[in-house]
Amino acid sequence: MINGKFVLAVIPARGGSKGLPRKNILPLSGKPLIVWSIEAAKKSKYIDSCIVSTDDNVIAKVAESHGCEIPFIRPKHLARDKSATMDVILHALNFFSNKSIKYDYIVLLEPTSPLRDSDDIDIALNKLDKNRKKADSIVGVSRVESAHPVFDVKINKDGLIEPYIGKTFNVLRRQDIEELYFFEGSVYISDVEVLIRKGSFYHDRTMPYIVPRWKSLEIDEMVDLITAEAIISNLSLLEKGGAHD
Repeated sequence: MINGKFVLAVIPARGGSKGLPRKNILPLSGKPLIVWSIEAAKKSKYIDSCIVSTDDNVIAKVAESHGCEIPFIRPKHLARDKSATMDVILHALNFFSNKSIKYDYIVLLEPTSPLRDSDDIDIALNKLDKNRKKADSIVGVSRVESAHPVFDVKINKDGLIEPYIGKTFNVLRRQDIEELYFFEGSVYISDVEVLIRKGSFYHDRTMPYIVPRWKSLEIDEMVDLITAEAIISNLSLLEKGGAHD
């Protein structure tokens, strides 16, 4: 609870995954991938309930064994490759609403972002709650650096490169380019009523929660899992540079 408002965390974890089969329960530094998100939620000062929405009984058992609630098994039509995460979130909210259980804030924690921790969740919640006059949601973003559009090129019909932006090549130093950010996926938080009404975490009343580049890693391929292992092994070095902006 934060300032009298109840907080629900939802971790969506379907059984199917084409890029990295069974990735939600693959081991990462000694524990299943999904457990990193469960532990972050359980250590949060503000989250009242944490559930995993899954269609998979094995994932459900792993989540339960680590203290997470499985109030339902997700319907198959919400566990397909093209199923929208927002539909999964609304399904969970409807489940509790039908039981007359009300939450004020919802926190979406994708299990593919294991480097986000409880401090990220709590700082983002605090930031949103203190800024409700101008914002209804907050989402994780990270600064675009080497992939900034000014560094991008395209290949023309003659097989030669040309600038993606502008007509001439203008290679700038990183410190000279305009700051841009990308949606990095580690944390999404919204006022529940607004989320239901707008059907999105992204709108004109959305705040940024800025995370360092190393925390923005998402696990989609084996190389991401290997990279995450290396990052976790060197957390003390990375955290010296400041984990939160």
